[in-house]
Formats: sequence, structure tokens, C-alpha cells
Amino acid sequence: MPAPSAPGKAYLVSRIFLPFALGYYLSYLLRTVNAVISPDLTRELGLSAADLGLLTSTYFFAFGLAQIPVGIALDRYGPRRVEAALLLVTALGGVLFASGDTLPTLASARGLIGFGVAACLMGGLKGFTQWFPREKLASMTGYIMASGALGAVTASAPLEAALPFLGWRGAFWMVAALAAAVAALIFFAMPEKDEAHSAGDLQHALRGVREVLVAGRFWNFSGQSAFFTGGFMALQGLWAVPWLMQVNGYSRALAADHLFWLNIGMLAGQLSIGAWAFRLEARGFTPLRLMQVGLFLTMVVEALIIAQQGPTLLLWCVLGVVSATGAQMYGVVAGLFPLHLSGRVTTSINLMAFVGAFVVQWGLGGLLDALRAGGMTAADSLRVAFVLLLAAQLASFVPLARAGRFKPWSSH
Repeated sequence: MPAPSAPGKAYLVSRIFLPFALGYYLSYLLRTVNAVISPDLTRELGLSAADLGLLTSTYFFAFGLAQIPVGIALDRYGPRRVEAALLLVTALGGVLFASGDTLPTLASARGLIGFGVAACLMGGLKGFTQWFPREKLASMTGYIMASGALGAVTASAPLEAALPFLGWRGAFWMVAALAAAVAALIFFAMPEKDEAHSAGDLQHALRGVREVLVAGRFWNFSGQSAFFTGGFMALQGLWAVPWLMQVNGYSRALAADHLFWLNIGMLAGQLSIGAWAFRLEARGFTPLRLMQVGLFLTMVVEALIIAQQGPTLLLWCVLGVVSATGAQMYGVVAGLFPLHLSGRVTTSINLMAFVGAFVVQWGLGGLLDALRAGGMTAADSLRVAFVLLLAAQLASFVPLARAGRFKPWSSH
């Protein structure tokens, strides 16, 4: 569908931003839904902690595997066609999950869902680089991440309240219908910008991937992507609720309330970034600096949660706020490379995040099983696991202090 030669703000919001925002809302809802339904899955299927971690993390595994091909496809075919097609795969995964009865079936369905939503954020970021000026990208990143946070909010206390009426199967039937509807909206309502697509064959596309993956400026951010972004997704999507129930002794309803406020905090953080990023950068407080400060505060808040110092509801809410700054990584890293590589850059850094999420979710599950088999209580084993995650984040934070030596591509 063609676009006006000089599209106005209302056009960009309604035809570019909103379709991408709906897709990412759905993606994040599906990313975090298992945190609330995990007790039902465990009871109905008799899952161990490792089984639950594997079931949940297949989303991240499939999502991660898709990132490089998705990056190539976004640069070659554009976000409209790629994201619409993949969301139909999401709908299929939702149907299979809603009707599944065994761990292999549910894990496969969750993998299809992860593969299907693999372009939801990256497609949006690619579209924004095509349609919005570079100085607006930090704000647009904040706003689309806020739509994801809204999906996470939906998958916490509201979902927990709806489960007695819908059941977890009914919830996934609704997800399947929503995915198909969003796919249709993106394909039929969103304009195309063909001149922004990359030319060349597969070999040429893979050379672009190699150009990204061999760059030191890319790897300088990979650890933070894996253990901060990926680690946060692992907590938000699964291990926060077991921590709150086993360590703090809360009921599932109260744990879901904490997850709700974690997601409200993330929503508030992303909306604040969207509203203030442009003004902050104009005053010299760059997205990189915002990320450095935010990730440092993330570690401080996590340490307080582990030490059980302070009001838990407030701490989990603040954790959501400060963790929101990690999303600026996509724009920061994309700005270090030429525009025609933007799809491959953002999907490559996202691959690091989802590798981290998969490792943390499944790895923590295996560690918890091993520690419990050795005689450690559930609460103490969770404490050990959370301390190890914090240590990995601290180690990955060190290179971030040196990231300022890399200059944006326009100034190369």
C-alpha cells in the first residue's frame, strides 16, 4: 500500500506505530504468560522445575534461532510482509498450545509461538528507521517498549483474575485469534516502502550479518543484552512468581500482584523514556548514558530484593522502571552501523538477549532441581540462583563503561 509523499504525524501514528505496537503487545503478553499459569501447568502436567523451565524457554530458543534470518528478511522484504506472515505462525502455535496435552506438544507449540513473534519488536524498529528521523528513534523505542509492557501487565494480575473463567487453554484460544487479527491489520493497513529494502542475493545478505558479528562495537553490548535484558525476561516470564511464593511466602494472587506492579513499573519507565528521551539527549544525557545509569540501578534493586531489604511491592515496581532503560541498547547499537544493516543489527543484539533468557530460564530450573536434590530448601536454592544471575550481570556491566569510545555511524 503506497504512502503519502510527506506523511504527517497522525498518519505515522495510525498506520506505522499502532500496528507495530499491537504486535509487540501480543509478543510480550506471550513472553510472560507462563509466569502466572505455571502453577496450573505444573499441577495438570506434573512438571518438575526443569520441565517448567524448558517448556517456558522454548519460546526464547525458537525466538533466538529466528533472529538472524528475520534480520535478513526485514532488510530484504520489509517489516510489513515479514511480521504479518510470522504472526500467522503465532496463531498456529496458540491453537496447538490450547489443545495440547503433553509436554512435547506444549513445548513445540511454545516454540512456534516464539518463532512467530520473532519480528514483532525488530519489525517495529526497522519500520521506525525507515519512517522517523534518527533523533526520534529513542522516543519511538520507548513507546513501542511501553506497548510491550502493557502486554506484560495484561499477563499478570488481569490474567490471574480471568483464569477461573477462561482457564489457561481458553486464554491461548484468544491469543490465537488476536494473532491472526493483528497479522491482517499489519498486512492490509500498513504502507510499504520498497526503496528501503536491501538488494542482492543471500550471500550478500550473509556478508552483512558477518559485518555486524565481527565488529567489536557489537560485542561490547552482547553481555548486557544477555544478562540484563535476557535475565529480566527470564525473571518476568517465569522465576519472579516462584521467588515471591517460595522466598517471601506469598500466595499466587499476591505474587501476581507483584508481577503486575513490576510490569506497571516497566510501562511507566518506557513511557517516561518515550516522553523525555529527546529532551534528555538535547541536554547531553544520551541514550547510552541513560542505559548505563539504569542498569547500575537495576543491580542495586536486585541486591535489595535478594537481601529482602525494603517493601517488596515497591522494589519490584522500581525494578521494572530501571530495567526499562535496557531497551535503549537496540537504538544505541543500531546507530553504530549503516542504515541498510539496521534489521540485522537489531536482530543480532536481540539474539543475545534471547540466548540469555533461554539459558537463565532453563539453567535456573536445572540448578534449582540439583540444589533441592542435594538437600537445599526451595527458598535457599532460589537465593543461590538469583545471586548467580546478579554476578553475571555485574561482570557484563564492566565493558559498558568503555562503550562511549564508539561513535555513531554518521560521524564515522
